[in-house]
Amino acid sequence: MNYCPFCSFILTMMRRAHTKGWCLIILAIIAGVQLQKNEFSVQHASEHHIYRPALQPTDTLPPIETYTLKNHVGKPCIKATMGVEYIVIENKKTWYYNLDPSRIKIGGYCGKEAAVLSLTLPDNASILELGFRKERNIFYVSNLTAHVSPLPVCQGCVNKTYSGVLTDDKLFAVADGQSFKCNSENLLLTSPELRIRLVPLQIQAFTLLKGHYGKEVECWADFTKRVIPIIIGATVVGLFLIAVTTSLFLKDRRREGYDRL
Repeated sequence: MNYCPFCSFILTMMRRAHTKGWCLIILAIIAGVQLQKNEFSVQHASEHHIYRPALQPTDTLPPIETYTLKNHVGKPCIKATMGVEYIVIENKKTWYYNLDPSRIKIGGYCGKEAAVLSLTLPDNASILELGFRKERNIFYVSNLTAHVSPLPVCQGCVNKTYSGVLTDDKLFAVADGQSFKCNSENLLLTSPELRIRLVPLQIQAFTLLKGHYGKEVECWADFTKRVIPIIIGATVVGLFLIAVTTSLFLKDRRREGYDRL
């Protein structure tokens, strides 16, 4: 027990008190001091705030940030540039939360054939973990784990944690030393109540020369967005040329017929 000079003084005064009145006054002082102490404890406890993200009813683009994890010698082993959005399904309604990069704590570990990138909010309000695997000269994301503990979406609703896991054979697979890049959104279904949207996304693990991204490998969605308009345009031009050529050919045939007459 800690030594309390004030309490010692009070006890001394009580020993010296010879009348009932003095004892009552001293007891009142002790009660007042104890009451102030209790009020301070309650106030101090209320000041400790547990962080909880707030879900939003509308969808917006998440802020983009580059997250880098280094190994035990200080060399980058994972680098990811992306915006992260949590999509929560609650009572047949959809809610959104954009991950705030300024609050993120980066963690994980680096291995020769396995690595993990972990992005955590204060008080474990949300965690996003990307597990990487390396096989021969290819790396990929083998699993994704996510959970979020937001503020209740309505008054009177209880606190709830939404979580999910996604396991894929070769998600975002590219050759070692290259980076996977996708400007289109990647919507990952981790559970019936939680989805993760990554947009845009550039990611690389294991081999990063001087901490920089390697050769970019375009995702299929970006490829189709870029190529399909070209194919459609070329098709339209081709059809137009065929129509013009056919029209000229028919005109020449008609002129030949008139010359014979």
